[in-house]
Amino acid sequence: MSDGNGKRALIDALKACGAVKFGDFTLSSGKKSTYYIDIKKASTDPATLKVIAKEATRVIKGHDIDNVGGVVLGGVPLATAVSLEAELPLVLIRKSGKDYGTGGRFVGEFQKGSKILLLEDVTTSGGSVKDAIVAIRDAGGVVDRVITVVDRDSGAEKNLSDIGVKLVPLVRASDLI
Repeated sequence: MSDGNGKRALIDALKACGAVKFGDFTLSSGKKSTYYIDIKKASTDPATLKVIAKEATRVIKGHDIDNVGGVVLGGVPLATAVSLEAELPLVLIRKSGKDYGTGGRFVGEFQKGSKILLLEDVTTSGGSVKDAIVAIRDAGGVVDRVITVVDRDSGAEKNLSDIGVKLVPLVRASDLI
């Protein structure tokens, strides 16, 4: 998992860039919450994005990974930053295929059997990343690990575990609130 210094730096960076907000919010899962983690604030701030990339890359050192992936749109800057930091090829996963140009659901290439690490911004139930995992597996890729910047401790860990995927949170919402 995270070492204390990297995790502390990430918590400080998330708070400093204004990613932690309090009030009444509806999450993408439909659940209501009194706080919101605005990772878009973090992933569009170069200094915070660097901290995220360094911490995620530190966490994956020593793991056998062929590609870094992210779901469009939230996962794109995160996966791109980690791809650069870890020097691993990038794969982006669209929510659905497109029927123009070269078509398809993926931007970037991977081989059958390629081990793909997915990056997620915030996980609640894990529903959006689960869909991407199914698409990658259907295309012959292997996903057994997802790194999330923030896990809200709302079921994603178990839901992903149920399909053989380990969720690795860089921080938990409880660390931020």
